[in-house]
Amino acid sequence: MAKKTTGNNDQSKSTDAVVGADQIPSHTAAGQEKRFVEDLADKDDFAQWYFEVVRKADMAEDSPVRGCMIIKPYGYAVWEAIQQGLDTRIKATGHQNLYFPLFIPMNFLQREAQHVEGFAPELAVVTHGGGEELAEPLVVRPTSETIIGHTYARWVQSYRDLPLLYNQWANVVRWEKRTRPFLRTSEFLWQEGHTVHRTEEDAEAETLMILHEVYADFVEKELAIPVVRGRKSDSEKFAGALRSYSMEAMMGDGKALQAGTSHNLGQNFAKAFEIQFLDADGTRKYAWTTSWGASTRLIGGMIMVHGDASGLKIPPKVAPIQVVIVPIWRKDEERVLVEETVTTLERTLRASGIRVKSDWRDNKPGFKFSDWELRGVPLRLEIGPKDVQNTQGTLVRRDTRAKESVPWNSMVARVQDLLAEIQQSMFDAALRFRQSRTYQVATYDEFKMRMADRANLGFVETWWCGGAACEAEIKAQTQATVRCLPFERSTDASSGQCVYCGQPATTWAVFAKAY
Repeated sequence: MAKKTTGNNDQSKSTDAVVGADQIPSHTAAGQEKRFVEDLADKDDFAQWYFEVVRKADMAEDSPVRGCMIIKPYGYAVWEAIQQGLDTRIKATGHQNLYFPLFIPMNFLQREAQHVEGFAPELAVVTHGGGEELAEPLVVRPTSETIIGHTYARWVQSYRDLPLLYNQWANVVRWEKRTRPFLRTSEFLWQEGHTVHRTEEDAEAETLMILHEVYADFVEKELAIPVVRGRKSDSEKFAGALRSYSMEAMMGDGKALQAGTSHNLGQNFAKAFEIQFLDADGTRKYAWTTSWGASTRLIGGMIMVHGDASGLKIPPKVAPIQVVIVPIWRKDEERVLVEETVTTLERTLRASGIRVKSDWRDNKPGFKFSDWELRGVPLRLEIGPKDVQNTQGTLVRRDTRAKESVPWNSMVARVQDLLAEIQQSMFDAALRFRQSRTYQVATYDEFKMRMADRANLGFVETWWCGGAACEAEIKAQTQATVRCLPFERSTDASSGQCVYCGQPATTWAVFAKAY
C-alpha cells in the first residue's frame, strides 16, 4: 500500500523548532509513534485513507457490536457543534424539541405498505424481554414516522391545532450489511423533524424551507461543504413519501454523499394513522405531514470533503479546537519563560470566544506539529524563547500551511481574521473541486466513460426521460444513480433527449456513484 508522510515540518518550524517529526517521545516506541503520526494510506486508496484518518485522528473506533461505532470525545465534539448549529436553526424556524420511544410496535410499521417494504431489510426486531417472549415484536427505531403518526392522531383534532412543528434528537438502528464509520453504521445519531399541516401547500413550504434555510445553510456556512439541492427521483425517494428533496455533496473521490433529506409525506401517513382535523368549514380532513433528518454522516462528509494526505482539515466553525498552542523549549528555565506567556495568551484567546488548547506533552515539537495537522486543527501557534523575547508568535494555517509572525497585541484580532479566512477558503476549495468534477454529457457512451474514469470521477449532469426502466438500466450498467433533479440547471434549454433511451426529455438530472 502506498504511503505518504503527513508531516510538513520544513514549512512549519518556528525560529525555536530545530527538531523534526522523526524525533519521538520517550514514552512510546519509536517505530510505533512514527507510523501513527506520519503514515496514512495514499488518498488514491480512498476507503483505506478514510478508515485510517477516522482512527488515527481519534474520531471513532469499532465497537464489540458489528457495524456500530464508539464515537470518541474528539469526534463527539464535532457532533456537538453540528447539533448546536442545526438546533439553533431548527428552533429559529418555530420548531420545538421532544422525544419519542426507541421501541415501536411491529404493527405500526405494517400500516403503511411502502414504508414497511422500504425498511424491512434493515429492521432490528426485539422478540423477548424480561426472559419472556413478547406478545408482539418490537422494532428498534429505524425512523419515527409511524409511532409519531400514531401519537399525532390524538394531538390533532381541529385546524386550530395546526401546524405541529416538532423535532427530536435521537439514535436509530438500521441493520446495514456494509458499514463505514460515520457514513453508514447500524446505529447512528441524528435529528428527525416531524410536522403536521393543514394544506399540501403548507407541507411543501415546510419541506423546502428545512432543506434550504436549515440544512443547506448550515452545511455550507459551518461545515464549508457546497451542496447541490433538488428533488429525488421516485425510486430514490423516502419510503412512503409523496416527494423527497435532498442536498448532495461531492466527496474527495468524486462520489456523492446525501447530506440531508426533507420529505413531503403527503397524506400517506395521515391516512394510515388517522390524523384528521375538523376544518373551518366544518368538514373532517386528513392532514398533510412532513419528515426530515440529518445525521452523524455529516462528520464523514466533512472528513472526505476537506481531508488531505496529512489527515483531517476541520472548518473553524465546528472545530473542537480552533487554535493549538505548541510551546517550544529545551531547558527548564526556557520552559518557565515560555509557560508564563503561553498561559496568558491562552487565557486571552479563550476570553475572546476562541476554542484554544496548549500542548504541554513531552513530545518533540515536530511530532506535535504532525499530530495536530492529523487532527485538523485550523491554526497552530508556535511559541519559543525567542518568540517571548520578541513579543510575538508564529501562526500556521492548517489549510495552506502558510505561516506568519504576529505580535502579542495583535494576536486575538489576527486569529479571528484567519479563522474567518480559513472557513471561506475551505468552502471555496471544495466548490472549485466540485466544479472541476462536474460534467455535462449528451451521449450514453460519454456517460459511461465518465463513470468508468475512477481518477476523475464526479457528478454527471444530463437529460433523462424520467423513466424508471432507464434509471434502473443506467444503475445496473454503471452503478450510478440519480442523486437529484436539481433546482438550478446548468443549461437554459427546456428539453433534450434522454441520455439512455434517446426519447424526448424535460428532466435535467444529476447522476453519480454514491456512498
